[in-house]
Amino acid sequence: MEKYLPDIYKKNIYEINYDKLKSLGIKCLLFDLDNTIVPFREKEPRIETKELFYKLKQKGFKIIIFSNSPKMRLSKFKEELNVDIFGSARKPRIKNFNKVLNMYKYDINEVAIIGDQILTDIVGGNNVGITTILTTPLEPKDPFFTKPNRFREKRIMRKLRDNNLFKKGKYYE
Repeated sequence: MEKYLPDIYKKNIYEINYDKLKSLGIKCLLFDLDNTIVPFREKEPRIETKELFYKLKQKGFKIIIFSNSPKMRLSKFKEELNVDIFGSARKPRIKNFNKVLNMYKYDINEVAIIGDQILTDIVGGNNVGITTILTTPLEPKDPFFTKPNRFREKRIMRKLRDNNLFKKGKYYE
């Protein structure tokens, strides 16, 4: 059950204490895109996202959009947010997590992943040993290929809740 537990659980990317992450030695933030940064149907970043990412870069964070979506979907976000992208990441497989660590020369204790899915973002991050941050999905609708994961995720969340390990909507750091 440990592999399903995020280190931090927040309502959205705007409520994360990035100063605390910085004090813990985090230097690189891997952000999932769909339903974490924007709802999956949106094709460009919102103003508040641009402002947040600008502030995070000012604090010295390296920001990478690390998504299972193809590179083409990420291109507009790369351009408008001035961040690096890693598309078709195939989360939760650890191969591409390790590729990012090696490419950018980060240790596992210097990287955090922020995403809305337990079975991709959290399991993948936990399997490689980086800090994991779960956010509530921005909207209840998901693309068709995410629906099976959401079904499994609900069952996992129930088990975690029944074991007093996690409660949906009870945010923590």
